[in-house]
Amino acid sequence: MLIRLGYEISYRFTQPTAVMAMLDIHPSRQQDIVVAEPLQSEPMVPLHHYTDTFGNTCRRLLAPSGLFTLRADAVVRDSGQPDEVAAQAWQTPVEQLPDDTLLFLLGSRYCETDLLSDQAWSLFGGIEGGWQRVQAICDHVHQRIRFGYPFARNTRTAAQALQEGQGVCRDFAHSAVALCRCMNIPARYCTGFLGDIGIDPVDAPMDFSAWFEAYVGGRWYTFDARHNVPRIGRVLIARGRDAADIAITNTFGYNTLESFQVWTDQTETAELTPRGG
Repeated sequence: MLIRLGYEISYRFTQPTAVMAMLDIHPSRQQDIVVAEPLQSEPMVPLHHYTDTFGNTCRRLLAPSGLFTLRADAVVRDSGQPDEVAAQAWQTPVEQLPDDTLLFLLGSRYCETDLLSDQAWSLFGGIEGGWQRVQAICDHVHQRIRFGYPFARNTRTAAQALQEGQGVCRDFAHSAVALCRCMNIPARYCTGFLGDIGIDPVDAPMDFSAWFEAYVGGRWYTFDARHNVPRIGRVLIARGRDAADIAITNTFGYNTLESFQVWTDQTETAELTPRGG
């Protein structure tokens, strides 16, 4: 399967402003890129890239004052298969976990394990560890939180989302990540592209999507508490402890968001023809 994906995001700055952007397709999917117009800016400015602590590709730039746009477009090859399910995957005891998973057991900015630990153990302590426990957490979050774009709030934490019972995809992911960590299951927050492939089209503007990965059965698996069903066509951008680690942009000065467009569609051609043409 081929998927065409990209974005065009415009900001207005009052003065030259440093920006960090995390918008590149993740290195783990680079081999799947068939054709790409990589990240470009208008006006053109130097784009310095580096790899962060979590293995994500980041960009640094100095945006000029006035209207400033970032855009990219690509076609990637995907298996066309839904998210893998491994219902028998076990839970690894903490003392046997690989060193590089331990960070994802700890509380973080949006995932307050200290506030949610008692609740988590009362809800999930009697459920078999591993996949079954993670799925029970996803079921709980999916039922507890109502999705809606008007509910978006960039300061909402996992505990607040579960208490308020509403949010967007990042709130579903944060809540499930926090509850998994409370149950000694490493969990990391993910962001990327996820279109309406294999489902009825959704009557809402396309956006970047958030999901999470849990370490069970000796490896990382994808979970999605918002949709709570295996989905087709995820293309990862970045992973981290939570959204604070992998914001699509961090701007170090005042600005306004002028426009925001994201596309993720199945395509029959490996050419970047003009969109809509």
